[in-house]
Amino acid sequence: MIAVVIPSYKVTAHILDVISGIGEAVCRIYVVDDKCPDGSGKLVEERCTDERVRVLFNPVNLGVGGAVMNGYRAGIEEGMDILVKMDGDGQMDPNYLPMFIEPILNGDADYTKGNRFWDLTEIRQMPFIRRLGNLALSFMTKLSTGYWDSFDPTNGYTAIHSSVAAKLPFDSISNRYFFETDMLFRLNTVRAAVTDIPMDARYGDEVSGLKVSKILGEFAFKHARNFFKRIAYNYFLRDLSVASVELVAGAGLMAFGLAWGGWNWAQSAANGTATPVGTIMICTVAVVSGLQFLLAFVGHDIANTPRRALHRLLLRQRRTVREIASR
Repeated sequence: MIAVVIPSYKVTAHILDVISGIGEAVCRIYVVDDKCPDGSGKLVEERCTDERVRVLFNPVNLGVGGAVMNGYRAGIEEGMDILVKMDGDGQMDPNYLPMFIEPILNGDADYTKGNRFWDLTEIRQMPFIRRLGNLALSFMTKLSTGYWDSFDPTNGYTAIHSSVAAKLPFDSISNRYFFETDMLFRLNTVRAAVTDIPMDARYGDEVSGLKVSKILGEFAFKHARNFFKRIAYNYFLRDLSVASVELVAGAGLMAFGLAWGGWNWAQSAANGTATPVGTIMICTVAVVSGLQFLLAFVGHDIANTPRRALHRLLLRQRRTVREIASR
């Protein structure tokens, strides 16, 4: 069974059209009113006749992440299999929905997300500042989440298997603009397979609440936090591999080479003398060797991107437990 979750905040001009465009393959639509000042939830209750729709009301504004989490909880409780997240502002074409659920149904992915950069002729529709911001955010996201073959991290058109969603720490995921990126980080901690879905950029008269100047510092801090958490989880707590040694050796050699070289350069500059050739060689070898170790680690990290669908294993475990219980 497929369900669609629509976080609803200041989307009264589009929400009814979005609902009407959702095809018959979907058996439940959760409209989550995130304490909308325009009363979008009440509007849906009063004017929407689609029997699939269930309106949920957040008592306080939780942000897009908090609204989606409430929709996920409802879908899991009602036994939905796949949970699709669409915005209520009309940017996400419901006709793409089959493309998002197919890799999950086929067992090729646990989580699918849109990628508006797939077709280079189409992204010209995207405002230049958004294109530039997405390029920077995508690279930082690759580092912090470990999904090196994923792009367009702020794209909110997603689908997830409910068994995988149930494994996520809902209370720990960022509620607001960092939600989509934090989801990828959390998915990596459970080794879920993620697939990008090509889609066109579509912009109308909607107004984005995302201001780069307001979130730049927050995003940089959270990306750094998630990066160090992911490295600790995957390479030191859960496993200790050659990549772990490469990381420690690379970071240590780079730190030594730069610190030793910098200190000797400062001493030579202060005394007005030339730095000994031996000292220069030691620093150079340390830095170059450290860089090689770090590049080898990055190569291992790229190859370590989760690619096997987790939900297939979870479903097999459930069947096994039921079989054992029935004996």
